[in-house]
Amino acid sequence: MRALVFKALATGVLAAVFCAGPAAAGWRDRYEVYGVAEGDMLKLRGGPGTGFDVYVGLPNGTVLRVHECTQTGGTRWCEVSLDRARSLKGWVSWAYLREL
Repeated sequence: MRALVFKALATGVLAAVFCAGPAAAGWRDRYEVYGVAEGDMLKLRGGPGTGFDVYVGLPNGTVLRVHECTQTGGTRWCEVSLDRARSLKGWVSWAYLREL
C-alpha cells in the first residue's frame, strides 16, 4: 500500500514539474520586455493592477524572471524580478513580455 501511495505522489510531482506552464515554473523562465511604445516604459508595480504604486519603468529589452501570473479584470499580471537585480520584484502586464 505504501509503495502505491509513493508512486502516485511521485507521478504527481513529476507531472507538475514537467507539465507546468510559464507562470507555474516561475524562477526558470526568462522573458524580455517588448512592445512598449518608443519613449515609454513598462511600469513595474507593487501589485497586479494599475491602482498600485509604480516602482520603476522598464525599457524594451529588459530581461525579467516570471514567478507567477494572475488575471485581474481583463489583464493578465505577472509577478517578476529583474534578471540582474533579483531582489527588485513587482508586477507587470503579461501583454508586454516575450519569452527568451
